[in-house]
Amino acid sequence: MTTPPNKPTKGADLRGAARLATDATAGLTNLVEAMHERIARLPGSGGTLDGRTGGISGLVYKTIRGVTRVAGGSIEALLGLLAPALGSYGEGRERDAIVAALNGVLGDYLVATGNPLATPMELRHAGHALTLEREALAAALPAAGGRLAVLVHGLCMNDLQWQRDGHDHGAALARDLGYAPVYLRYNSGLHVSINGRAFAQQLARLIEAWPQPLQRVVVIGHSMGGLVTRSALHYATQAQQPWVPRLDDLFFLGTPHHGAPLERAGHWVDLVLGATPYAAPFARLGKVRSAGITDLRHGHLLDEDWVGRDRFARGGDRRQPVLLPENLRCYALAASLGAQGGALKERLLGDGLVPLDSALGVHKDPARALDFPPERQWVGYGMNHLDLLGRPEVYAQLKEWLA
Repeated sequence: MTTPPNKPTKGADLRGAARLATDATAGLTNLVEAMHERIARLPGSGGTLDGRTGGISGLVYKTIRGVTRVAGGSIEALLGLLAPALGSYGEGRERDAIVAALNGVLGDYLVATGNPLATPMELRHAGHALTLEREALAAALPAAGGRLAVLVHGLCMNDLQWQRDGHDHGAALARDLGYAPVYLRYNSGLHVSINGRAFAQQLARLIEAWPQPLQRVVVIGHSMGGLVTRSALHYATQAQQPWVPRLDDLFFLGTPHHGAPLERAGHWVDLVLGATPYAAPFARLGKVRSAGITDLRHGHLLDEDWVGRDRFARGGDRRQPVLLPENLRCYALAASLGAQGGALKERLLGDGLVPLDSALGVHKDPARALDFPPERQWVGYGMNHLDLLGRPEVYAQLKEWLA
């Protein structure tokens, strides 16, 4: 029998925080030592810099790193013993929002280091993880019928954050059109392709175990969630998974199909810092961006887009083209901070995070352009990226298309 993951505990959270604090201290020590080495080095002396100092200074830095790791290990061991007594947090929104943001920025690192703060992928309803078995789904969603809506959140967010300004697209579709809303929660700091593969498997299990005959299945992805959805569909189609033909509609809300300039701006900060000798060690700070974030530079979907490449290295868009599936109805909803008919600058700025052309799939290269039919495109003016979650006019358009 499949059971949902255990609830987060205070002990696990504290151990995760202790591990991050330990790693941060060790990382800062490395950074300071690299600065020391840069400044101490005589100009023009040549040689390769490895960021390590010698002599007494090197011994001091080595000792700090060693003591930090020993102390951190002791803290984690102690918290491991205390964890059973600390009890369960439950499903608090504040805790979940903090952990979601942390996963968005450092999620790949949390997984690589085995940190208990790493978010596992789950399908959820009403704030609780679902067991993907027929009887369990029938008990968790007693009103479930033949209409299923799966909602996929964006970077640094979680399933509970679909509720904004008192509105939740999923709950509203349940109320007005009889859809059963199921929400994906995932670690948005992992590569999009890794999450895409995992999401494909989750969808396969969900659809196979659905307690009622399905008449219509839709997926609604906000921001990065749209990329994860496209990646999942690509891999599921390649594997000829049986759920793919049962999918009817895809809705993309502010999805950076061709990248987000704010990530690219951070990329240029890395380059500027790295080109200045004394500032070069600080370029490491710019690299504290998860694999998920750097995937947003150009809108990566596949393993081939990043495997074997330095994700912080300068380079153009080398994605493998992935077009929209021909057998599905696909819709693009975008937002613009400016007014309708505004200047080119407003079009480039888009919703403050994603340019209009990226959200609408427009690309100068026909091989990369996503051809959303005009009647399946919608732009909300005078709204930002997060307004796509809560503004009445956004839901009105979703409802019109789905009615």
